[in-house]
This record gives sequence, structure tokens and C-alpha cells, in this order.
Amino acid sequence: MTETAPDLLYSEAEEDLRAAVRSLLAARTDTPSALARAESDTPYDPRLWQALGTEMGLAGLLVPEKLGGQGAGHREAAVVLEEIGRSVAPVPYLTSSVIATETLLGLDTTVAEVAALLGELASGRKTAALAVPFSSGPDSARSRGGLGGLDGIVRTVADAATADVLLVPTGQGLYAVEAGEAAITPLIPLDLTRPLADVVLDGVRGTLLADADTGRAAVRRGLLAGAGLLASEQLGVAEWCLTETVAYTRDRKQFNRPVGSFQALKHRMAQLWLEVVSARAAARNAADALATGSPEAPLAVAVAQAYCSRVAVHAAEECVQLHGGIGMTWEHPAHLYLKRAKSAQNALGSAGEHRAAVAEIVGLPGPA
Repeated sequence: MTETAPDLLYSEAEEDLRAAVRSLLAARTDTPSALARAESDTPYDPRLWQALGTEMGLAGLLVPEKLGGQGAGHREAAVVLEEIGRSVAPVPYLTSSVIATETLLGLDTTVAEVAALLGELASGRKTAALAVPFSSGPDSARSRGGLGGLDGIVRTVADAATADVLLVPTGQGLYAVEAGEAAITPLIPLDLTRPLADVVLDGVRGTLLADADTGRAAVRRGLLAGAGLLASEQLGVAEWCLTETVAYTRDRKQFNRPVGSFQALKHRMAQLWLEVVSARAAARNAADALATGSPEAPLAVAVAQAYCSRVAVHAAEECVQLHGGIGMTWEHPAHLYLKRAKSAQNALGSAGEHRAAVAEIVGLPGPA
């Protein structure tokens, strides 16, 4: 049986989706409001999420139509995350509409509680967060099942402070816990557009959704999809940084010449362009592997994360540096992209963990 080659191109429907999302984000987000929200205690824009998740129906892209979703797939969700990365939009799409949703889809969706929660997430009426540290990679679900019970502390949970429901993996199974039942302490993260919080569970009540083994497999599925599609968000960050840097160096003049015409800067931007193109191929490969249920999905995700995380950081660093003095100021949005890239570099598994996963999957000896 011959394997189907991955489709790395964007379909017409995906390009139409991109245009619609980009138009919405351009109309609803701008630099002053993004900077103001980053400084506030409420970095998320609920009206933006209402427009994106509910009115456009993007919150339910991964959810089958019979469960109230759009019945699309990971390729379409990847396009949405590219545009979210381009605008560093402060919305819980990755954590709720991808990681939490994909975790629930790994359970028995005929169970009433699971189906009802999926329907609420798909409609955008509620958001959910998987109660594991944001640094947890897909393989972390193999080694630990979570808390011993519905008591304990989970550190650095992404979007816990804004979620309506927490999905809590424990040694007994996977539980759904109303966020109001937990004590949630917001932290000060590097990326102010994606808040982190410590979650304290002390005698809370939860709804058992699955047993321990099923829950562990579902959590791994959610983290795998999250890591794979995070690569698309990192691609969006890198593409914005490259585009803005090229535009700035074309207009900025020194010695009556655009600074972008100097050979040293041309080489740096050409090298960055090559990296971004390669990152696009890696991210699209991961999204396509997840969409088709390919057995190569874990390898594709590990490769994408190991590569795209580095490219996003490099692109953001070059954006800050090649913008000169203005790139170092709080008023310019370059620092938002650098912080998003740096925080995402250690999210859902570090590059080192993903490289070790690649070595294990392909049978190469990894570092001791």
C-alpha cells in the first residue's frame, strides 16, 4: 500500500477562510489597543472572541457537525492560528478550541456530559482549559496521569483565569471542573497576551468524563494537536515579523539610501525568508498529518515544533534589531511578537524534547 504524499498547499476554501479571519482581526485589533490590553489585568478581548468564536463559528472548526460544530479539520484550524499569530490576537483559541476540544474528542462522545461540553465549546458560549502546565508536551501524558485526585496544585496553566471549565487529568480519570470551584491565581507571564495561572484544587466537585487510561490517551491527543497547530501560530508570528521588517528597511533611509539596500541586511532578510518558507512547509505538514489521521503525525508534529519555534524567535529578534531604536520601544508592537515567540518556544514541549521525540520515533540514538 502506497502512502499518500502530504498536501502542503492551501486550498481555495482555506484561502477564503484566511481572508475572512484577517479582515476581522484587522478591523478589531490595532497596536494601541493591543498594548493597552497587555498592560491591563484583562488581556483578552471578549468582544473579539465573540466575533471570532461564535459569529464566525471558528470555535467549533474541529467539532463534527453532529455535535454542534463546523465539521472542518486541522488544516482550517491551522489557517486560523496563522492569522492569530500574525496579529498576536489575545483569544483562547489554541487552548480551548484546539487543546481542550481535541482532548474531549478523544473521549466517548456518546456520553452526555462529553457531548454537551463539546457543543458549548463549539458554539463559543464557553471556553475550557486543560489543567496541565503549559510547558507539557505530548509525551508528558505517558509518564504522568495528573493529580492523585481532585486536590492539589497545577502550575502555569494557560488561560485558566479566563476559562469557564477546567479539564483535570487525575490518577482516577479525566474530570470536568467548573472554573469557579477552583482557586485560580493569575501569574505575570512573559507573553502578556496569553495569561498563565496556578490552579489550586481543594475538595472541589467535578464530573468524571473518562477513566484514567482513556483520559491519559485523550490528554496526549489534545497536547499533540496543540503542539502541531502551535507551529502554525509560530509561522504567523514569523511571517508578520519578516513582512514588517522588509517594509521598514525599504522606507528607512540612511546616507540617502534605503537601509534595506545594504548588502549585509539583504543577506539577513534573505536568510530569514528561507527559514520562514521552510517553517511553512513543516507547519503545513503537521496540520495535514493531524487532519488525515496519519500514523506519521507524531513525527510531523515533533519536527514542526523543533523547527518552527526557533524560526519564530529568530524572526522576532531580527524584527526588533532591524527596526533600530523604534524596535526597542514599548510603543512599537515588535516586543509583543518577541514575547509571544519566546513563550511559545517553551510551550507544549521544548525544542529539545521534540528533537528527542524525533530521535526516538525514527530510531536514532538521542543525547544521553
